[in-house]
Amino acid sequence: MDTFREEGTASEPVSLYQRILGDIRDRILSGEWPPGYRIPFEHELTTQYGCSRMTVNKALSQLARAGLIERRRRSGSFVRQPQLQSAILEIHDIKAEVDALGLPYRYELALRNRRKATKTDLIRLDVLPGSPVLELSCRHFAGRPVFCIEDRLISLEAVPEAAEESFAETAPGSWLVDRVPWSAAENTIRATGADAATAGAMGIAPGTACLVIERKTWSADQPVTHVRLTYAGDSHALVARFTPPQG
Repeated sequence: MDTFREEGTASEPVSLYQRILGDIRDRILSGEWPPGYRIPFEHELTTQYGCSRMTVNKALSQLARAGLIERRRRSGSFVRQPQLQSAILEIHDIKAEVDALGLPYRYELALRNRRKATKTDLIRLDVLPGSPVLELSCRHFAGRPVFCIEDRLISLEAVPEAAEESFAETAPGSWLVDRVPWSAAENTIRATGADAATAGAMGIAPGTACLVIERKTWSADQPVTHVRLTYAGDSHALVARFTPPQG
């Protein structure tokens, strides 16, 4: 094992602190150490890296400031559940949300079904029964865990070219934003417990609290798409900023 001088002396290599910081960060971001994982105690890391406890403490403190770990007195340090805050009235690209967390992104298409709209679709998308629609279900990953489930309905009268797109590699949200200018959107936000199907798709326990965002978008008064985004409740937060009314 390499030996290093104690932190606090002018001659200690900076690379030691960076090495500890990088090793722990990489294990977290790769998913090797998942949320809730207890990081080795300071004295264990001190032995592992052959350094002072002060050096280890400095690295852990930086990871805590970055929001990657939570330090609990007398219990140790634990990997935090990544939490993204997004504005309620904005339409976000899910890949960009995951990138903002510093986690590797992956997309998976689970269902693609071109069909005629039903009476239920009239409520979701304001299209008449019998109108052509494209039904999609996708999973978005942040590292190993499922970050979000996307269930989407696209009006093929509004976006006929969607019928020719496989969406095997490209997420429908990104595809639509790049091709169809939207003029209005409506968000509905609610909390719900994961049913059996959702729990299985997300790898969580049935009944786990989830945050569900349902959004309709229009282009020049023509309904374009309805999407339901389901997040594990402890991984996402919505933020609204507003000012007091004038007068």
